[in-house]
Amino acid sequence: MFKKILIANRGEIACRVIRTAKRMGIATVAVYSDADARAPHVEMADEKVYLGPPPAAESYLLADKIIAACQQTGAEAVHPGYGFLSERTSFAQALADAGIAFIGPPINAIAAMGDKIESKKLAKAAGVNVVPGFLGEIADTEEAVKIASDIGYPVMMKASAGGGGKGMRLAYSEKDVREGFEATKREGLASFGDDRVFIEKFIESPRHIEIQLLGDKHGTIVYLNERECSVQRRHQKVVEEAPSPFVTPAMRKAMGQQAVALARAVGYYSAGTVELIVSGADTTGQGFYFLEMNTRLQVEHPVTEYITGLDLVEQMIRVAYGEPLGFGQADVGIKGWSIENRVYAEDPYRGFLPSTGRLVRYRPPAETTDVRVDDGVYEGSEISMFYDPMIAKLVTWGETREEAIDAQIAALDRFEIDGIGHNVDFLSALMQHPRFREGALTTGFIAEEYPEGFTGAAVAEGLTARLAAVAALAVSAEAMRAATIDGRLNGAITPSTEWIVTFVGEEDGAEHHVLIESEAVTVDGRALVVDAPFLPGQRLIEATIDGEPLSVRVDRHRAAWRLTTRGRSHTARVLPPHIASLARHMIEKIPPDLSRFLLCPMPGLITRIHVAAGDKVEAGQPLAVVEAMKMENILRAEKSATVKSVEAKAGESLAVDAVILEFE
Repeated sequence: MFKKILIANRGEIACRVIRTAKRMGIATVAVYSDADARAPHVEMADEKVYLGPPPAAESYLLADKIIAACQQTGAEAVHPGYGFLSERTSFAQALADAGIAFIGPPINAIAAMGDKIESKKLAKAAGVNVVPGFLGEIADTEEAVKIASDIGYPVMMKASAGGGGKGMRLAYSEKDVREGFEATKREGLASFGDDRVFIEKFIESPRHIEIQLLGDKHGTIVYLNERECSVQRRHQKVVEEAPSPFVTPAMRKAMGQQAVALARAVGYYSAGTVELIVSGADTTGQGFYFLEMNTRLQVEHPVTEYITGLDLVEQMIRVAYGEPLGFGQADVGIKGWSIENRVYAEDPYRGFLPSTGRLVRYRPPAETTDVRVDDGVYEGSEISMFYDPMIAKLVTWGETREEAIDAQIAALDRFEIDGIGHNVDFLSALMQHPRFREGALTTGFIAEEYPEGFTGAAVAEGLTARLAAVAALAVSAEAMRAATIDGRLNGAITPSTEWIVTFVGEEDGAEHHVLIESEAVTVDGRALVVDAPFLPGQRLIEATIDGEPLSVRVDRHRAAWRLTTRGRSHTARVLPPHIASLARHMIEKIPPDLSRFLLCPMPGLITRIHVAAGDKVEAGQPLAVVEAMKMENILRAEKSATVKSVEAKAGESLAVDAVILEFE
């Protein structure tokens, strides 16, 4: 076995590989940039080698520096993780030339699957389903009807040079083709100067299913079941699970056998994934088609590990060393259900804008046999604009899908993250969504269910009453501590046992009367058995109410309390009855009007300012460009206005809500 390996990556995947290598007795080498000098993966490794400045192009993407690091430390092999150099044939070839093992597939397989067109040709030749279509020139409507009939309805007619949704017609029958073909040609000519049209199968209710493969250098290739990755936002996976609630045993076998056939056609070994688009509307189970093959370890590999009991990183290392797989297809089973949520540094309440900055507080839920957290950050570390915004992967397991989902909800409630925006509330809302729990998923799930953006999870019936009990107990604990202070001029005080809890901004204006007694907590006349131990200053309350657990993150928010649980924050004002009656007469503070300002929507770098003081702007006109998380964000005028002053300049790093422009 290898004595020492280098991990050519960073963050959670580098930590993940190091943990398995240590368990196998293999020494590890970490590489790092300036931004990662104190990162967990650097601390975990036995040795570390500096690469360069934070931008990946100047550090993690420098193959020659990584090879030099191997030679410097004596590392015999390199695990590339995912991203960066993991699917670059030039890197794998350079390692081979240097006599260093690549913990991944053969070079020819990476090359073959990296070409989208060639990979589809290979897939078709290997007997793998590909999306039926006709890419040649179609002479007239009659030929279009024949082609559509051969493909099978529904079909999509697309202008060859089309884009932006123009020049597209969906046809469910011959009548639709006859009516729409010529119109599609005309739209293509009018919009793009090209009237060529191609036809392909339209995949109804598309689901994203992928098959995990594992092969050795001795000709054994097995499929490790499937993963459902349909819950995506802008083509970025958010939730993954294994197995899929849609795939039947017959589908699984057909998909797996085709994936193995493709892998065998290119002499594949190591871990790899065949991605498929599957028609959720096809009840026959035959409507699945090849998309692409990822010749590396996937981000979502932990869910497969949970249901198969395999360590995929260990298997990759053993295969790279030349060991045969110690099992065959018949040995691969499915045990229970596993779900993975990607915790990102992005703010779902602000249109999922990326968030950078310091993790002032980072306390993930405790790991158990059924809860796993893969991360590469620590409390106090920086979420940098230079790399992927993932903070952690939360993975849960259960005997059933419902148990795995409920474990996610409970674990998300125990995630404590402060200092940056994050999507924990959004993930919890997804786990509670009735459509998700039913398994009625498509790649359009998030766009369809949250068309106006995210404002918090729906409030379950009775939740505010339970939160009122928790808030009243927390305030009572603080009052009890205050009562122990001696030397008061008016003598000892007796804390109130009666509280009015008002939830500010709730749709129903929820107000609850809470009475705390020794045996129970009464909320609006209903007795609850509540166990909610709390010490002043505590950030997380692990409560049990009528036998049901409820984890609540608590924080002082001015004169109120912010209680966060089940994917939503609630602002509660907790007062004794005599004060609550007077508080109703207090004048509400109206927030200032900020419509005259262009505010920076996220922490980032101002790369361009397009206007100057005195300029008149129109709605939709670009005003400035902010760069964050390797993405440029164009800020546009919401209405016609005149620029009064420019408060920022190109090259400045701004905090969220910093003023960029002021309008007259």
